[in-house]
Amino acid sequence: MAKLKLTLACGNYDRTRALMDGTVQPEGIDLNYLPVGPGEIFWRMLNNEEFDASEMSLSTYTILRSQEDQRFIALPVFPSRVFRHSSIYIHSATGIQKPQDLKGKRVGVGDYEMTAAVWVRGFLQHEYQVSPDELRWVVGAPVRSGINLPGQVPIERISPGQSLEKMLEAGEIDALISVVIPQSFRAKNSRVKRLFPNYREVETEYYRRTRIFPIMHTFVLKTDLFQNEPWIAISLYKAFVQAKELNYRRLYDSNALVVSLPWIVDEIEASRRIFGEDIWDYSIEGSRPTLDALVQYVDEQGLARRRMMVEELFVPNIRAELLHYLRATGED
Repeated sequence: MAKLKLTLACGNYDRTRALMDGTVQPEGIDLNYLPVGPGEIFWRMLNNEEFDASEMSLSTYTILRSQEDQRFIALPVFPSRVFRHSSIYIHSATGIQKPQDLKGKRVGVGDYEMTAAVWVRGFLQHEYQVSPDELRWVVGAPVRSGINLPGQVPIERISPGQSLEKMLEAGEIDALISVVIPQSFRAKNSRVKRLFPNYREVETEYYRRTRIFPIMHTFVLKTDLFQNEPWIAISLYKAFVQAKELNYRRLYDSNALVVSLPWIVDEIEASRRIFGEDIWDYSIEGSRPTLDALVQYVDEQGLARRRMMVEELFVPNIRAELLHYLRATGED
């Protein structure tokens, strides 16, 4: 029987590379893995639905589902997870030294509803009592139109040709939430600094206390494809898990280091002492504190039309179906 041809767009990550290079092949699927950057993937999928399956911004997906946009259905696969305390940059001339000093300041962000910004606003509000409406937001163009921004929050859009990074460097904005490290931050004697210079210490304490390891992206299928071929969800989910486990073994190998970091083995062992063996968990139950926080933040920040339940976001009973599948095939 011929395999089902399926085009999947996802970033070039170590945890998905076995899918990209064919080491892991989803059962019954002839997979065309397109290693594309997340920003391009989101735009092409949200606006043109170009792929059968793709990586997807978790906040945007949650917002769309709250609006009854059901073009996509997610698997509890999380290609990107990043702590975001390190993503707040400030201009040193503003005198900002702690999160509370952001009140009343102009804060730039590329896209107000992007997941990184949702997480930053969430921890600023819940950890430091700085609510979104106490900041003056300066934003770029959204990935997709049709998402309403909260009316009670002061938001202004930059003009075409303006750069938030250059505005921060010039002191035209006081702070910037950026998913990439600004070039000005890397410059010698730069006046652009991190709000949390000891971000690893702060993020580690945050995780130990909250059990939140922020999820940036999930993975979606076109809903009509899932409804017509529901077995695809199990096949892809199983393949993603296999690719992740294979990567764990590949990285944790002292014979010949596969990445250019001298203490990668020690880093893995240190991370496992904090997160447990499965650092990059692909499940609802294992990521419950993170997912609960995300849907709460999206709702209380006025981005969702209604408060979503975590289970509404994902293919129903995916873990139970996978366990049933593994037992039936003798792989459990």
